[in-house]
Amino acid sequence: MAYFADEAAALHFTAAVRHANPTWMVDVVQAYTSVAVFFDLKRMKFTQAVAELEKISNSESSISNFGSHSQVRRHTIPCCYELQLDLARVAEHVHLPTEEVIRLHFETEYTVYAIGFCPGFPYLGYLPQALCGVPRLDSPRKQLEAGSVGLTGRQTGIYTLPRPGGWNIIGRTPLDLVNVADGYFPLRTGDKIKFTRIDEKEFNRLLRQRL
Repeated sequence: MAYFADEAAALHFTAAVRHANPTWMVDVVQAYTSVAVFFDLKRMKFTQAVAELEKISNSESSISNFGSHSQVRRHTIPCCYELQLDLARVAEHVHLPTEEVIRLHFETEYTVYAIGFCPGFPYLGYLPQALCGVPRLDSPRKQLEAGSVGLTGRQTGIYTLPRPGGWNIIGRTPLDLVNVADGYFPLRTGDKIKFTRIDEKEFNRLLRQRL
């Protein structure tokens, strides 16, 4: 595990390790300001792995060429804001019309800072300041539809599978964003996400398509 002062530093380190792609590495996983590097103990001792990772982190090439090495992936995810549950609650809390809440949400580009809670669930940051601070529901719903797009605090996210949830649901995407059986996980930390607004007719046309 490696810990950093902020999300940007953790992203830089993750990108540098991915670019170096040492043969003994199994996976590298960022979660906000921490990064876990999984490796094969049969091929590399812990102390050796730490030393190699420090070299990668401190090398001038990993710092100066981060932009080219990171290979930032950008995705556009359709969102039907008609299929909301909590837009009125969000709008009331932030003192904005619902249309302004929607506009601010889909015009912002987000970074995937972590994936968890359920398979493929992307924690996306950060919301524009005007939408920050909306608390979770007092009582989580027993089950939300797959694709439900929610927000709370400074974050937005997507429920990739049917799950209980306490975030404020402001829309829903028709896309399948995970398939555990197929090993389909199209999103990873460091990816950039923008939502695009669609209506319910387009939602039904795109239902269950993949990213």
